[in-house]
Amino acid sequence: MAGKMMSSDTRNGWAPRALPADPVASECLQEWLLATDEQGLDAVGLDFSGADLSGGNFRESWFTDAKLTNVNLAGANFYRADLSGANLAGASLIRTNLDDAVLRGANLDAADFVKASLYGVDASDASFRGARLMGASILDASICGADLTNAAVQKTSFHVRVDERTILHGFSGSIFGPAEFIGERG
Repeated sequence: MAGKMMSSDTRNGWAPRALPADPVASECLQEWLLATDEQGLDAVGLDFSGADLSGGNFRESWFTDAKLTNVNLAGANFYRADLSGANLAGASLIRTNLDDAVLRGANLDAADFVKASLYGVDASDASFRGARLMGASILDASICGADLTNAAVQKTSFHVRVDERTILHGFSGSIFGPAEFIGERG
């Protein structure tokens, strides 16, 4: 039943514009949309390719090891969501709320974070290769061990913790705020 949403498939007035192509992910999402509880979506390890989840509220949801490659997540709310190890390469995360999200080891290569909020995010060991972080707010965040090769920023609020493993090769643009270096602990 991938593709269009049935009119009754909504969660608090929201419905995705397109369901995932994968039937297991599509069924899981549709069941969650119809649920009456306030639980987050349990999408651990599911493949959401082809979905348009823009504007959705995924607060405190679990997307650990999920495939969200090239999925439209613009304006979505991932407050306190777990996206550890998720593949969000090429995802549209414009104006997305990722505050307090866990992005450890996530693939965020070429993702678009224009005006996204990443307050308190743990993005340790995540890959942001070629990501666009224009006008984003990345505050009180850990990017220790992250790879920001060729990532671009412009007028980005950037108060982060980095370590000797953080890769900044080709990282360019303008930032507001300091980066705190966390050295080896002995």
